[in-house]
Amino acid sequence: MPPRHASPVSRRPISRNLLPLLQLLGFIRPYLGRALVAALALVVAAGSVLAFGQVIRTLVDSGLASGRGAALDHALLVFLAVVIVMALAVFGRSYLLTWLGERVVADLRRAVFERVLSLDVGYFETVRTGEIISRLTADTALLQVVFGSTLAMAARALLLIAGGIVMLAVTSPKLTALVLLGTPAILVPVWLIGYRVRRLSRSSQDRLADVGAYVDEALHAIRTVQAFCHEPTDRQRYAGRVEEAFAAARSRALASASLSGTVMLLTFAAIGLVLWLGGREVLAGRLSGGELSAFLFYSMLVASSIGGLSEVVAELMRGAGASERLLELLAQRPQITPPRDPRPLPEPASGRIEIRDLTFAYPAQPEIAAIEGLDVAIAAGERVALVGPSGAGKSTLFQLLLRFYDPQRGALFFDGLDLRTVHPSDLRRRIAIVPQDPVIFAADAWENIRYGLDDVDDEAVRRAADAAQASEFLDRLPQGFATFLGERGVRLSGGQRQRIAIARAILRDPALLLLDEATSALDAENERLVQRALETLMEGRTSLVIAHRLATVRKVDRILVIDRGRLIASGTHAQLMAEEGLYARLARLQFQVDRDESLADATPAG
Repeated sequence: MPPRHASPVSRRPISRNLLPLLQLLGFIRPYLGRALVAALALVVAAGSVLAFGQVIRTLVDSGLASGRGAALDHALLVFLAVVIVMALAVFGRSYLLTWLGERVVADLRRAVFERVLSLDVGYFETVRTGEIISRLTADTALLQVVFGSTLAMAARALLLIAGGIVMLAVTSPKLTALVLLGTPAILVPVWLIGYRVRRLSRSSQDRLADVGAYVDEALHAIRTVQAFCHEPTDRQRYAGRVEEAFAAARSRALASASLSGTVMLLTFAAIGLVLWLGGREVLAGRLSGGELSAFLFYSMLVASSIGGLSEVVAELMRGAGASERLLELLAQRPQITPPRDPRPLPEPASGRIEIRDLTFAYPAQPEIAAIEGLDVAIAAGERVALVGPSGAGKSTLFQLLLRFYDPQRGALFFDGLDLRTVHPSDLRRRIAIVPQDPVIFAADAWENIRYGLDDVDDEAVRRAADAAQASEFLDRLPQGFATFLGERGVRLSGGQRQRIAIARAILRDPALLLLDEATSALDAENERLVQRALETLMEGRTSLVIAHRLATVRKVDRILVIDRGRLIASGTHAQLMAEEGLYARLARLQFQVDRDESLADATPAG
């Protein structure tokens, strides 16, 4: 597989603050009541810790210094009361914040997935599926920790720092002034190294997404990988991506460790200085032993909170990086959207198609027109084949009819209405497509055939399978229709997958049927079975058929010959053969190939 490059969304500029993380706090709004109770518990728990300083002061000055046992007993009772209040507050805070973290991340996952499902097909031309999966899993798992505990730890640390400083000022304004003068020496390294941690965290997450994307691509193409003996190259390339992810994680870990170590060194150096100065104040009689003990307690509390905050900042920075990536997805807007006032399609639908002066180029290649100046009218119930060389624009026309894209010029009409004036879902419910390589989901046959029609009963599913010539092989499976068909239908043959796709289309009962080379990869027996199912499916409905095997399009009402996005001929098989144009050359070439294959099959071996 060729090396993949990072998609544009992963190369967005990195902001220098926690704003992306704060933007996600909006997901807490529906649970504001619980959040307020959790915040109250957090404040009570922090206040209880701060109260310990006063308990220590009372214990030293009134209990130990006075030598009275009653004062000591009183101090102990206050201590126990504070411990009980703190334990209850910590319990409430821990449970409520964990619940909020789980709930918020669940809502976030759902919101991001819903947004991804709403994006148009063109968006996925430039974004790797593996990267989106990484954002929905790894990034949201990181945010689960951030919302569940890290934010609470940060808030607790900030409360203790603020409350500790206030209590320090109450205990000794002079020593507090000295502490505050030294605070910038601690906070500046925290901020500078913290920004580096965030930048490296974003890089680490991007490299991890590269690893996931490569695994996703390799495993989905495992048959091709093994058939072409590509395993050594994939091992080497995957190892390279893993090493890049490790190098990014190592740099992030080094920056985080540097942050923690620096803060710890500076903080406890400041405590040592405060202890020395406070001891001199006690010796001079300007400070009591209890006040010094309380001041030392609050100093340790503030220092440990700053140290804890430095570690929490690293996690918050990583959470901000994850938030930024998820916000990029949430900010994406689909290019294909329903009109403000969608027009209702006629009931019942007839499947009449009209294409006027249609010109279209894919967003990834805007300079190359896939379809140019196309004008076609297809009557209701008409069977039309699209014929032309590869890249002529046949499959592109199908994608435009499904309104996966909008044309740059011209319009497409379904039952007399411009596709841009109707709701895409209303349009797509009236269309069914049977692709060359049908998608089979990791489920049983009931769910695969019923796909998109959850209210249809099993009897209707079986009738569709009978009409698609699929019941005979499904009934032979170990659990019949309830048999798990494997990831991407790996337990089925190509012909069996095609017949399930046809059953899915029959059950949908569409007004317009799109067949994209539905028999091109099948052997003669399967082609016969699938062709019989397709004839049943095409009865009474407008059908557009793409086929390279021209023998399969002789029964259609009309053949459209398309080359380089332009309609160059139209007519029946006999008319087009008589014109001696592109169709006649393609037909003779195909018939020659079929004749050579027949002769080769008839020639005895040896």
